[in-house]
Amino acid sequence: MSDKRDITTRQESMPERSSEIPTIAPLVDIYENDDEILLHADMPGVKKDDITINIDNGKLEITGMRSLQSSGATGWEEFGEVEYQRIFSVPQSIDVDKVNADLTDGVLKLSLPKAEAAKPRRIEIRS
Repeated sequence: MSDKRDITTRQESMPERSSEIPTIAPLVDIYENDDEILLHADMPGVKKDDITINIDNGKLEITGMRSLQSSGATGWEEFGEVEYQRIFSVPQSIDVDKVNADLTDGVLKLSLPKAEAAKPRRIEIRS
């Protein structure tokens, strides 16, 4: 069997791609310390302007669109457009006005600071 025939056979056995953009949940790491909750979401290929972050009524929603520009005829395509979406419940104690977001190397890093009232504090005992 020639190499050309092997490639043709493999292409025929692959499922057809639909024109709809798939929606997937990005992989996320969450860390918490006394001052904040840190969330790192893996969103490769997404540009800063294509990410939306909303916090409303105890829900954090992250969405991002990866769109690719291709030139020439497509011979084979497995890495295409995708929409990332993930929704989390967050405590009401988050200081929404101080939330920070940074996108570096395809990783979205969110810093969700806790309000002063929610931070642990040490109580001094008087005698």
